[in-house]
Amino acid sequence: RWEEEKAADGVKWTQLEHRGPYFAPLYEPLPEDVRFYYDGKPLKLSLATEEIATFYAKMLNHEYTTKEIFQTNFFHDWRKEMTSEEQEIIQDLDKCDFSEIHKYFVDQSEARKALPKEEKQKLKEEADKIQEEYGYCILDGHREKIGNFKTEPPGLFRGRGNHPKMGMLKKRIMPEDVVINCSRDSKIPEPPEGHKWKEVRFDNTVTWLASWTENIQNTLKYIMLNPSSKLKGEKDWQKYEVARRLKDVVHKIRAQYRADWKSKEMKKRQRAVALYFIDKLALRAGNEKEEGETADTVGCCSLRSQIFSGQPLPGLHHPHREEFLSHLNLLFQFVAIPLILSLQFLGGVSPPFVLSPFPQTNFLNKHLQNLMDGLTAKVFRTYNASITLQEQLKALTNPEDNTGGKLLSYNRANRAVAVLCNHQRSVPKTFAKSMEILQAKIDAKKKQVEEAQQEVKKAEDEFEDTKDAKAEVNVEKKKKLLKRLEEQLARLEVQATDKEENKQIALGTSKLNYLDPRISVAW
Repeated sequence: RWEEEKAADGVKWTQLEHRGPYFAPLYEPLPEDVRFYYDGKPLKLSLATEEIATFYAKMLNHEYTTKEIFQTNFFHDWRKEMTSEEQEIIQDLDKCDFSEIHKYFVDQSEARKALPKEEKQKLKEEADKIQEEYGYCILDGHREKIGNFKTEPPGLFRGRGNHPKMGMLKKRIMPEDVVINCSRDSKIPEPPEGHKWKEVRFDNTVTWLASWTENIQNTLKYIMLNPSSKLKGEKDWQKYEVARRLKDVVHKIRAQYRADWKSKEMKKRQRAVALYFIDKLALRAGNEKEEGETADTVGCCSLRSQIFSGQPLPGLHHPHREEFLSHLNLLFQFVAIPLILSLQFLGGVSPPFVLSPFPQTNFLNKHLQNLMDGLTAKVFRTYNASITLQEQLKALTNPEDNTGGKLLSYNRANRAVAVLCNHQRSVPKTFAKSMEILQAKIDAKKKQVEEAQQEVKKAEDEFEDTKDAKAEVNVEKKKKLLKRLEEQLARLEVQATDKEENKQIALGTSKLNYLDPRISVAW
């Protein structure tokens, strides 16, 4: 299909037809017996105020609601949506009692989990029906899956790390906010009854199906095709081909930037250090940011001297540890820096450090383009991620392993990539409970194995005594059962190891964005 006649430059499709976005359901008021209290007294809230109160109540057991910035932003935005009467009464968040509302939603959640199988099946069928109706489009005669066809429901903005806007109100997306993109000859999607679209476009130079501006960061959000679609796949294929081209010249580039560390030109030295960080630490380029607008994240071109603490790491002579929030607000904690960099760019090997200014992002990007056509900081990440997976699979896979063992090797290779790219996650809330359940299964299976071993011995003794054909068959039968139970135990133990090693690592991001799928297919 990708070899079909190529369209003119810039044209992404000739036919695009879809149903538009699926909007979050409207708010359903709380039952009369579920009340909000202010200063110890029940207070009936207007519908809009009540809805926003439920957003906060649902998060009561979350760390976010303990943060002052979250509370301040929430209360400010909540008061803006209140009636004048409510504003007069509700003036202090500490006097607000959301506990009854919180309990109501916890009970609702438990009730959903406890639904009988038939009810769960009914809900699944309803979800499948929505997916079938809104989750696909027709692109150039092919039925393609859409990625995120639902608009985000209203709620409270969380952000990553200590985002200055956390707690602010994410408003409900209405059809009047949405721009639809489709082909002129297609059936234009109908907006929900009583509403109209903000605009309908026929732009075949872009790949999005619908867009709107969210109110927190004032950024555009898009409905795009699923990663398995032709447009996304073709783009990914091109991305990995560029990374493969880097493989042929990366040794030259590395030799060059190491030589440039000793250059007499300050700009060259700065550039060489930035390239080293991008290559070895898989950092993004990084830009200047407006204070108070975004999280305090840094990339390669926006590093600051405060992040170098100079604490020695075991077995290394001149190490420095960097602690800073990367693009996804996740804490890096590493890394041994070559002595020459410590001396030239930190002014020594111990604090206080004076960090040489790093080059501007556009200066660095221009240099990358000169090194290789199409080269960017992200290409380095993609190349290093894919080559790491390839090398780790080679080193870790034992052809004699069973399927579970091989899968563990694959996930370990994937983990090495996630560590390189700093794709962390917080330990899931359910982790301890699910490990407990898994351990109970392992213990039960061990007991079954022990019993089966005794059964085998018993059968063998019986055969020794009788030399009976029937007893011989029984021995084989018992051995087969033992083998099956041992395999099941091995699978469970591999699962437990995998789960434990994976608790703080997110594998999905690298799998979807940085790993050439052909490596996995070849493996």
